[in-house]
Amino acid sequence: MEKQRVIAVVGPTASGKTALGIALARKLGGEIISADSMQIYEGMGIATAKPTQAEMQDIPHHLIGILSRSQAFSAAEYVTLAKEKIAGIAARGKLPIIVGGTGLYVDSLLSGMQFSQEGNDPKLREQLYARAETEGKEVLHAELAALDPEAAASIHPNNAVRVVRALEVCLSSGRRFSELKAENAAHPSPYDAVMIGLDYADRAVLYDRIDRRVLAMLEQGLLEEAREVYEAGGMQTAANAIGYKELIPYFENQASLDDCIAKIQQETRRYAKRQLTWFRRNHQISWLILSENDEVEEILEKAEKIIAK
Repeated sequence: MEKQRVIAVVGPTASGKTALGIALARKLGGEIISADSMQIYEGMGIATAKPTQAEMQDIPHHLIGILSRSQAFSAAEYVTLAKEKIAGIAARGKLPIIVGGTGLYVDSLLSGMQFSQEGNDPKLREQLYARAETEGKEVLHAELAALDPEAAASIHPNNAVRVVRALEVCLSSGRRFSELKAENAAHPSPYDAVMIGLDYADRAVLYDRIDRRVLAMLEQGLLEEAREVYEAGGMQTAANAIGYKELIPYFENQASLDDCIAKIQQETRRYAKRQLTWFRRNHQISWLILSENDEVEEILEKAEKIIAK
């Protein structure tokens, strides 16, 4: 059976993935499926850098703004939804284009990862999220380290979604999350995927793009959006979006706005570094190493050469 052709555009935040994905969709007759663990939530458009209607250029975008902020969401659920979207796009004679920086989602989808239902306990999951809010994510990460050191080593303590999921599996199944994950992994991919990664020859250029993007978000209304989320509660999922939790000290009169903005920039740079570390492990990715002056048309031309190989 012939595998479905899929293009994926990946890389760190602020590297230009959205612009390239849209340019490829326009040129190749594609539709875009987001692979961003925060863009999937509604009401978080500025903090998660969701493309605007103008930026989308009438290209259909999928899996953006479809969940409430308080709803937990896993890589397994993402794969299920993304597979449905790929099938629908292909049935319309269009090219599926995955665009996003959540490496776990991209790798799980394109590698053929199979997910077992073992270890699912929604009630326990809710209790763990409640504990993460009251006791702190670090406490849960320490418990995971005691139960499954391998899983804890691969999950950042601030990533409450993955920490909770790993603990949920360990506590409800009596098995290690890393063990179950290894069992699920070994399956052939149903996709003929071309993966294109974006990075910059000079890391300072990427970090400058990040810093300027944060300032642009503030001009677009990030402060008001974050305050609305904060006052509405339900931060268990939204709090994982950089740009919200860093502003809480300002809302609570414990830090200046300038200090909080600097913290958002710092955390975003750190996140970009973690994204690059993740994606660099994937040898299927063909990297486009960009310079400060590269225009979208030039990047598109280079990407098309990779796709045509």
